[in-house]
Amino acid sequence: MNYPWHYYLMAIFYIVAGTGHFIKPKWYLRVMPPHYPSPGKLVMLTGILEIGLGALLFFPALKNWGLYGIMGMLVLFLSVHTHMLKSKEAAAGIPRWILILRLPLQFVLMYWAYSYLTL
Repeated sequence: MNYPWHYYLMAIFYIVAGTGHFIKPKWYLRVMPPHYPSPGKLVMLTGILEIGLGALLFFPALKNWGLYGIMGMLVLFLSVHTHMLKSKEAAAGIPRWILILRLPLQFVLMYWAYSYLTL
């Protein structure tokens, strides 16, 4: 498995991000939209999902599953980002301009994952 360094960076990024769900679950609970059922379980589930999808990128036979999963996960996370824009409490003290920039960043991250489907 000989991919560019930034491919491995992406894998590690998602593993670290998923680990954050277990280190600071209260922060993730704060940003969870109120209409989602069982927010505590969803925080843990999304943490496991991020870690798992990042880990799949280290296995060539499972790489595309991981990449498609990451893209789908990022689409689902758009609702969290829009909720953070609408709710001052959910914004968690993050400046509004950063919250606005996070929306197009999601699409950049989706493209980043998509770009490795051809490797």
